[in-house]
Amino acid sequence: MKAQAAVLRRPNEPFTLEAVDIAAPGNGELLVRVGAVGICHTDLIFASGALGTPFPLILGHEGAGIVEAVGDGVTKAKIGDKVLLTFDSCGACTQCMSHNPAYCHQFTALNFACVRSNGATPVSAGGEPISACFFGQSSFSSLSIAHQRNVVPLSPDADLAALAPLGCGVQTGVGAVLRSLKVAPGTSLVVIGGGAVGLSAVIGGVLAKCASIALIEPLTERRELGLSLGAHHVIDPAIGETCAAVRAIVPGGVDYVLDTSGNTDALTSAIGMLAPRGTLGLVGVPSALDAALSLPIVPAITNGMTVKGIIEGDSDPDEFLPRLVDLHRQGQLPIERFVHFYPFQQINQAIADAKTGACVKAVLRLDTCGKDSGMGREP
Repeated sequence: MKAQAAVLRRPNEPFTLEAVDIAAPGNGELLVRVGAVGICHTDLIFASGALGTPFPLILGHEGAGIVEAVGDGVTKAKIGDKVLLTFDSCGACTQCMSHNPAYCHQFTALNFACVRSNGATPVSAGGEPISACFFGQSSFSSLSIAHQRNVVPLSPDADLAALAPLGCGVQTGVGAVLRSLKVAPGTSLVVIGGGAVGLSAVIGGVLAKCASIALIEPLTERRELGLSLGAHHVIDPAIGETCAAVRAIVPGGVDYVLDTSGNTDALTSAIGMLAPRGTLGLVGVPSALDAALSLPIVPAITNGMTVKGIIEGDSDPDEFLPRLVDLHRQGQLPIERFVHFYPFQQINQAIADAKTGACVKAVLRLDTCGKDSGMGREP
């Protein structure tokens, strides 16, 4: 089938909208007509070519759409169903069988190799193969091949544009607090970085009934957003030592620090914010892939410190994404406050705005996206 896709021909170049050919879905696969897709920081990392992804390439991994066709063996959704797309997993390894698919033994191959299980890509342009299957979807395209492991059905009246960000960034932020760190009511939380993941983590802290939530973020508008979403305190890192600022709020140290920035200086300071038996959660990817965290071993031992790496908020999408959809329906997940919508044709502008901080979460609309909720903000 013919589709329109945003193709990245070379690293760090603008995306070009091109007509591409999409193969029919194979065993266990679905063809999804994408209605909306969020732009995530992870897309920008892979667009740089730093992780060795083959070019030309179609990215996108926060897709939401309507099932157009299904391959053999698909039981999870049928033609006409609305679905969310999320990360892929094998379903057979020990982690998947333990309901921890974010740590699937095949996670890298299934999400980053950008090929089907047979080693081929389902997308081509004029006979030229185009790398796809990014996060099992490559949803910067009007049509996307997904696997039923990374598809979550939605209700017929679901607003695809409103829910698209749940597939990665929102589930990572909220899940990091509720699932990865298992933050308990009455505890204290510091979130470093006020992007979409960080602001989602602030919402997670509210859902967890934290007694104290502090957001560390350099941009004034994002600090204000943090307060509107439930943060009790905001800290501008330009003031100087953020550890001292946190200790001024919670003298004994905080129970949890979640870093979404990947900034190594911020992480070094974060260690000093922790109370005894405190936990540091790592979500943000540093700009240098060989960046290391300097951990003071004796204080780590004597204070019972925990450092936890986090992927996708430890989400089991079949269970967690429906919960997030319900929270959004109930008004407890107000992500529309930091979402900006763009037409698909403005993908390069949306990415530029995401890089400069002009928008927090950009969502590309490829069609009418179901019912029009009027949510989010047009740039």
